[in-house]
Amino acid sequence: MSPGDIAISAKARLLLLSTSTVFGSGYFDYAEAEVRDFLGATPCLLFVPYALQDLDAYAAKAQERFAGMGIRADSIHKAGDARQAVQEADAIFIGGGNTFRLLKKLYDLDLLDAIRGQVANGMPYMGASAGSNVATPTIRTTNDMPIVQPPSFGALGLVSFQINPHYLDPDPGSTHMGETREERIVQFLEENMTSVLGLREGGIIRVEQGRAQLKGVAGGRLFRRGVAPVELSPGADLTGLL
Repeated sequence: MSPGDIAISAKARLLLLSTSTVFGSGYFDYAEAEVRDFLGATPCLLFVPYALQDLDAYAAKAQERFAGMGIRADSIHKAGDARQAVQEADAIFIGGGNTFRLLKKLYDLDLLDAIRGQVANGMPYMGASAGSNVATPTIRTTNDMPIVQPPSFGALGLVSFQINPHYLDPDPGSTHMGETREERIVQFLEENMTSVLGLREGGIIRVEQGRAQLKGVAGGRLFRRGVAPVELSPGADLTGLL
């Protein structure tokens, strides 16, 4: 199965978050209602902590938070066989951190095809930040430094568009002379045709039954080659991007 095959599957269920935490609230507080609704009666999920170095601490943090929602979170780094753990999972959550580190580990453990296959068969996939980045065709619109080098920038391709999590609008009062996030995305589109959704802090993309919707507490900004950016508010239909 190759990237892009899943985007047309009516079975694909995705919840892609810009971040796990928004300013002024705790870990997953802003998204708890959406997460509960998305996972439903799912008793257990497989947590993928590979975007951070301290796997035990990251897993413990996720396990404590999901336990508060009545969901057991088993960390993949404790599994004897990572591929088998994916194939047996009720749902999967890939956490945030450094996208390059995360993708390299997914390649090292030969997990990309296993995850694609499970999602194609209806396994719920949830990602935050880096976990949302790897759900796209490539990680070329991440904000992270390439602290390691994966074999390829090609990612899971669960959707057909790119995401830029933590999207920041230009600050008219800033004295910073570096490129804005918008300028960097425009540069990406000078070399690529794939649309990019700048997902602001608190934005969530939900994909189910072949449809996609922008949800959460913040909107986004859609960038397409040769077209002026479009402002999107929560509730916007994103199905055309699939």
